[in-house]
Amino acid sequence: MKKIISILSAAVLCFTIGLEAQAQCKTFIKNECKPKLAPYIYNGQMNSAVLNQGDMAELMLTFYSNQEYRIVVCSDGLGDVTFRLLDLQGKELFTNADHNYTDFWDFSTNSTQLLTVEVSVPENTTDEESKSGCVSILVGFKEK
Repeated sequence: MKKIISILSAAVLCFTIGLEAQAQCKTFIKNECKPKLAPYIYNGQMNSAVLNQGDMAELMLTFYSNQEYRIVVCSDGLGDVTFRLLDLQGKELFTNADHNYTDFWDFSTNSTQLLTVEVSVPENTTDEESKSGCVSILVGFKEK
């Protein structure tokens, strides 16, 4: 019986910590990331995750013709996060590594297309414990 209570307690603790991390992430996005979309209109999709140093994540998004877009990729205390925009064939259309690790990119499309946003968190290069933090991809748009 004690073993079952211990397992249930551990499960509840893990679930609670996960909820707290997501709540902190939402607050970070609202206060730090979303304002960077201006003057573009936020598309309303909150794409975020808590990532560790050395992690990589991908997100496929549809971009419509005759629109101007701003992609904002921001992170909470993880260093120079790299983001790349790739077409369906894997061709790199943009990387912020070539632009001093900027956290946004403005572009427009002539045709509707599905693109992948790839985010990479730098590896831990010190003897310190690996960090984790919130990483968010936000999209804003406006008419051409």
